[in-house]
Amino acid sequence: MKILKTAAAFTVIAGSAFADAHISGDAASGETLFARQCVACHVVANAEGDVLAGRNAKTGPNLFGIAGRAPGSVEGFRYGDAIIAAGEGGAVFDETTFVAYSMDPTGWLREVTGDARARSKMSFRVRSDSDAADIYAYLASFEDAEDDDDMDDDNDDATTE
Repeated sequence: MKILKTAAAFTVIAGSAFADAHISGDAASGETLFARQCVACHVVANAEGDVLAGRNAKTGPNLFGIAGRAPGSVEGFRYGDAIIAAGEGGAVFDETTFVAYSMDPTGWLREVTGDARARSKMSFRVRSDSDAADIYAYLASFEDAEDDDDMDDDNDDATTE
């Protein structure tokens, strides 16, 4: 058991070091899956409040910027204690942790926190690791698009100065 906890802790720490080094999912498939499985509870809205995907759902947190973010860290959302503890313990949502969490939220929290009584407020489970990887790729694509927009804005500023 001690080895399992050590391995889980290393996975959390190592995962943050290599966050998004390689995304294996298919963002186009993830878009379809997100529309079918996630929009009832989640939204993807940028810092300006523009809804990029989903509806303005309030049950789950905004998933914009989830790639590389600590669990339980969206301002203003009321998380459960276990997911906050996971984030404070160094967990970061990369593809591996996102897939594991979305397939078994409570099980993942128990493993990462070491608390056998930890429970997730997210009751839905993604059915396959490939579906979860596709959803992650879709969510991560919003950050890439925002980064591209920021670079375009920087280039516009440089040409007008």
